[in-house]
Amino acid sequence: MLIIDSHLDLSMNALQWNRDLLLSVYTIRAQEGGRSGRGQGTVAYPEMRQGRVALSFATMIARCTGRPQPHIDYATVAQAYGVARGQLAYYRALEHDGHVRIVAERTELDKHIAAWEAWEAADEEATSSAAGSENDPGPHPPLGFVIAMEGADPIMEADQLEEWWAAGLRVLGLTHYGPGRYAGGTATELGLSDLCPALLAEMERLGMILDLTHCSDQAFWQALEHYSGPVLGSHQNTRALVPHQRQWTDEQIQAIIDRDGVLGASCDVWMLKSGWSRGVDTNAGVTLDTLADHMGHVCQLAGNSRHAAIGSDLDGGFGQDQSPQDLQSIADLQKLAGILAGRGYGAEDIANIMHGNWLRLLRQAWGA
Repeated sequence: MLIIDSHLDLSMNALQWNRDLLLSVYTIRAQEGGRSGRGQGTVAYPEMRQGRVALSFATMIARCTGRPQPHIDYATVAQAYGVARGQLAYYRALEHDGHVRIVAERTELDKHIAAWEAWEAADEEATSSAAGSENDPGPHPPLGFVIAMEGADPIMEADQLEEWWAAGLRVLGLTHYGPGRYAGGTATELGLSDLCPALLAEMERLGMILDLTHCSDQAFWQALEHYSGPVLGSHQNTRALVPHQRQWTDEQIQAIIDRDGVLGASCDVWMLKSGWSRGVDTNAGVTLDTLADHMGHVCQLAGNSRHAAIGSDLDGGFGQDQSPQDLQSIADLQKLAGILAGRGYGAEDIANIMHGNWLRLLRQAWGA
């Protein structure tokens, strides 16, 4: 089954961590010599193709919070802008070489998904045919990328957003960890900054999708008051199951459901298991079935399967030992279909969660 994953920090890993994602996960691990943490990475382009991750939201991230940190948080807005533009240039270089297709409007989206569906049908026919290799479906279509930005710090001012839109940016999160330039993020109680209302107005004018992931509770509700366009949580789990400010309450989830938004469930173990601590706890007992618990909670609140999806964040600065223990690479996200079927989800519900809900949201946001 095709997968759409709404959060992968691909450019950060390629540029800030000098990781050649054209190589397999296992080759990268061998090169990096990692036995834990980042060195046990789970995401690379061959495994994305193997796992039929036909489309993903590929991020840019460069914070400027006043708390500089190597590789992610920069001392000035100019630096953050430059880093993010470099990350976007990396995606364009991959597109130039034929590895990916950047998808930014409805016609491109429909064409891209149709190509993957045709390839998948041919692959299934070849697999079931006695002739086998004589019916080889050929190479995969390019991976599809919807360009997203995790934290709006690199946008120097609201008037610059149109430049980013023209360059391909389609999904924008206001903040990340700490006090973002536009909104308070995870581990703060800060609301929107004075810069943010103008940014939200320009987002709405352009039709840019608002990602509320990482917003403080205060910033979350204020942003919804200022913005009436399409909303989502790209990599967002539930506070009812993991009581931490990083997760969303049932009231916040219901607000997204009421706006016909979607939540992508994250594979980061600390977002799956209450009280988990890096360097102290292991991923023992945390599986893709645990991830399905968070998806199921969203479905129960909604009364249907139209708002739960995948937002794996599998390359968000951690490796296999901070991922579900039955996941060796991103290709293993395919196991979710069987897990959901075992819980009684029907074929349409499973397709919604694996890719259909993100497809519907993008089609609605981008119009005819």
